[in-house]
Amino acid sequence: MAAVVYSATGKRKTSVARVRLMPGTGVITVNGKDLREYFNRQTLMLAVRSPLVETGTDTRYDVIAQIHGGGKSGQAGALKHGLARALVEADPSLKPEVKRAGHLSRDARMVERKKAGLKKARKRPQFSKR
Repeated sequence: MAAVVYSATGKRKTSVARVRLMPGTGVITVNGKDLREYFNRQTLMLAVRSPLVETGTDTRYDVIAQIHGGGKSGQAGALKHGLARALVEADPSLKPEVKRAGHLSRDARMVERKKAGLKKARKRPQFSKR
């Protein structure tokens, strides 16, 4: 009999994380590597694990994630978002707790696009009177 798998997608900046949550012992695998090996900064690891820790499910589920795009910080945010969404799919009674902690809302801040005639998104060429 196949194990139950809950899946969700998390996004942050230009990073997208496909998260699969399954009953297990708390092992988190990102792009085929262990969480500590992939995110080598303590703050990123804490951010990723926060939805599991705050709901007390950090030892109940194994996580397998595929992440692409962006940098490490954006990828950690995307993984946290996807993990929170997968947790709610696995146990809908956790939704108020996860939502109150702010893990379900997608951080919509993205880099503003460059406009024609400007040097960057908002930086204009210097004005010359003569």
